[in-house]
Amino acid sequence: MIARDDVVTFEELEGFRTVRSLGYVSGIASRPRNRLRSTFRSLGMLIGLASGELLSDAEQLRGEALDALCRRADPLGANAVIGLQFYVSEGPDDSCKVVAFGEAVIVARESGAA
Repeated sequence: MIARDDVVTFEELEGFRTVRSLGYVSGIASRPRNRLRSTFRSLGMLIGLASGELLSDAEQLRGEALDALCRRADPLGANAVIGLQFYVSEGPDDSCKVVAFGEAVIVARESGAA
């Protein structure tokens, strides 16, 4: 599986050259709004719980979308994804959807790079 360190927003990885482009890949994660969870999150913020303990739906979905993107790039033979972008949208029913996409590539370390 592609390591998260090899998924970047840049158009290239420093110290590596792109050997081959395998096309664009995407990963999608969505979740209907959970009013009970939102209520508890708000209450937690009021009593001072650390924000790290209360990840928003979008933050959780971002990780799930990134994992889905890596699962799609891996069978193509990619060892990196470049140009990563995220789109977050909210549906009319307050559901949350996160799309991650980027270019699956095969990269090789440049000669002389550490």
